[in-house]
Amino acid sequence: MTELRYKRILLKLSGEALMGNSPYGIDVPTLKQIASEVAEISALGCQVALVIGGGNIFRGLKGASSGMDRTTADQMGMLATVMNALAMQDALEKVNVPTRVMTALEMRNVAETYIRRRADRHLDKGRVVIFAAGTGNPYFTTDTAAALRALEIRADVVMKATKVDGVYDKDPKKHTDAVRFDHLTYHDVLNLDLGVMDATSVSLCKENKLPILVFNMTVIGNIKKAVLGTVVSTVVS
Repeated sequence: MTELRYKRILLKLSGEALMGNSPYGIDVPTLKQIASEVAEISALGCQVALVIGGGNIFRGLKGASSGMDRTTADQMGMLATVMNALAMQDALEKVNVPTRVMTALEMRNVAETYIRRRADRHLDKGRVVIFAAGTGNPYFTTDTAAALRALEIRADVVMKATKVDGVYDKDPKKHTDAVRFDHLTYHDVLNLDLGVMDATSVSLCKENKLPILVFNMTVIGNIKKAVLGTVVSTVVS
């Protein structure tokens, strides 16, 4: 049997990751590809939880910057994450992966309300759990929700899926001399403002010694390599 480096993970996807090459919304082929990769690691015995952002549909900060009330804008952003979670659930169940969406905001006709012990039981039974609606509170990002849920379910790692193969000292798409870090401390990330995740989520991970692995999810097969510990990445610990 394949040896897993991480047996229980929290995979953090941005909403934009579901867009593919589309300018807005959800690109179904991209959704199917991500679902097939999650199905593959689930079949290996990896217990998988996901947090998906909502930026492909609505971003609270953008609404607030346009003059909306910040709390209202953030609540709209939370609802966008629920839409993405339901889309991912549908894609996963189409490839025979039992999946549960759990929301921080109660909406019983749509998904289960988040209860930590129930989430833990779902994971033990081999179901993929998608945590939606962030933390349920305004002013907190889905990065913070990912760190919080990862700690609550005792995940081995937070895997931050991006479009580049780790953390660089500057934007590698703009600077050919950008240098990738293999390893960073939480202190490095916070002090250098490297933008791995927001400061609140990094601080949560730092206080509880939860590692963050940053990798490129646009390369097919990288999610599997990440759980096996063979992917090119940056580890923050």
